[in-house]
Amino acid sequence: MCSVCVRRARQVLVFCCLVASFVLPSVLAHSEAAAASRRSTSVVQPKSAEDSSGERVPIGDEINQNTVAIVSGNLNGTYLSIAYDLSAVLDDGNSFRVLPVIGKGGGQNIRDVRFLKGVDLGITQSPLLGLFRKSNELGNIDDKIVYIAKLFNEEMHLIVREESGITSIQQLHGKKVNFSDIGSGTQLSTQDIFNRLGIKPIEVNMGQGDAFEALKRGEIAATVLIAGKPAGSMAKLRHADGFRMLPIPYPKVLHNDYLPVTLTSADYPNLIPQQTQVDTVAVGAVLIAYNWPKNTDRYKRVEKFVERFFPKLAEFHKAPRHPKWKEANLAATLPGWKRFEPAEAWLQRAKAQANTQREQFEKFTTATTGASTAAMTAEQRDRLFQEFLAWSEARGKK
Repeated sequence: MCSVCVRRARQVLVFCCLVASFVLPSVLAHSEAAAASRRSTSVVQPKSAEDSSGERVPIGDEINQNTVAIVSGNLNGTYLSIAYDLSAVLDDGNSFRVLPVIGKGGGQNIRDVRFLKGVDLGITQSPLLGLFRKSNELGNIDDKIVYIAKLFNEEMHLIVREESGITSIQQLHGKKVNFSDIGSGTQLSTQDIFNRLGIKPIEVNMGQGDAFEALKRGEIAATVLIAGKPAGSMAKLRHADGFRMLPIPYPKVLHNDYLPVTLTSADYPNLIPQQTQVDTVAVGAVLIAYNWPKNTDRYKRVEKFVERFFPKLAEFHKAPRHPKWKEANLAATLPGWKRFEPAEAWLQRAKAQANTQREQFEKFTTATTGASTAAMTAEQRDRLFQEFLAWSEARGKK
């Protein structure tokens, strides 16, 4: 075949491909719409359920009204496990469902809660809210983002190769360091920490699996992950394979937004040698929501979540839930930010109930033993409190 014919044949082929790329999706969409129309007119009708007024609600509406989507993180960190735990404990068929969404991490999660349709909740790092407020990148978020509760602390993991000879974070100045995925909480918080410490590495961005391989090849000097211990990707590393965790200093410039913590061999038995520890810093993880107007459908969904989540916090302390749940403190506040109103109302009711119960317990103790609980040992108070609970339950059944 001559060269002219070959060129013409290629032009025809390209033209056909272009036509297919534009026309085929439209044809498929039309076919799917037609099929959906046929299904909607078929004899079989969708199931329905009753709402609070006794009206029949189509099952599709029921599922949508009772499902909240929470954007989490990837397999390297902790957020996805936390979101799955919420789903495992709180799901109740069509009556209520938590839908975990794999996300990019804390930074992107704030953007998604602020703008992404269908996302009700997100997990992020508390200092990142302040960073977005200062940058005004998302506009004024003070009246757009509310928090549900502070959850747990996330530790900073800084990994190098033993053969590199790097023994301090200051030696990373001018060297390539992986700050994890773009938009992740690790990236943004690590940028903040390095800036405060006056250290200027060359930032690169990749997943932790790729970063470990790049470390082995000597292409980067270190990789960072900020996640709740024990982080799955870090647990796979072995000190015997040449990996080493660097300590992070805790000068005054970090005190406002970060906490000093220690990692030990109990956290990472294959990475941190026995009888040794690694000082590092941690940041608080917080559950946030979009500040929907009151009495809207989306507002009511988040309210349903609070009503189911808060009373069941003790369930998250049991195996096989992530151990970080034991750090959750629903009553802890996030200075400078507004808590979702139904969450604040629930806490106030719980506080009032606890005060009433405490007063009743003191009266019960005095009547039973003739002494105040202040004069008792912790074991005696616990035993007496269990008796008090049994007594209160018996009274409630009368």
